[in-house]
Amino acid sequence: MTTTSDSGRRPATATPLLRQQVLVLYLANSALDSHVVGWSQYDGAGHTSPTTGDGDEPPYESGLAALQDGWRLIQASQLIPPYPGHEYDVSFLKHEFFFEQIVDIQGEPGVGSR
Repeated sequence: MTTTSDSGRRPATATPLLRQQVLVLYLANSALDSHVVGWSQYDGAGHTSPTTGDGDEPPYESGLAALQDGWRLIQASQLIPPYPGHEYDVSFLKHEFFFEQIVDIQGEPGVGSR
């Protein structure tokens, strides 16, 4: 966004006000193109206020689809083999991927929200 400075001689650029949006996807396995089995979203921009379990459909079919939509991958879960004899234990979702988007909250309302 460009505005004119008080002197009127040259344009002054407004400083963006950036906020982070975080998307956590739990995938069926460690492959980024596997399907989403759980998710959470956090919006530091305040455009949305989703909560865990507030929808039946994941925001993306896979982690790869989130990348293709502009989300940046910032962390993938460490692959740790199961302890012998515990291969079929039920526990936490192991394949957790964190994505982020940076949005300018001085821009148009709703930019970056889903």
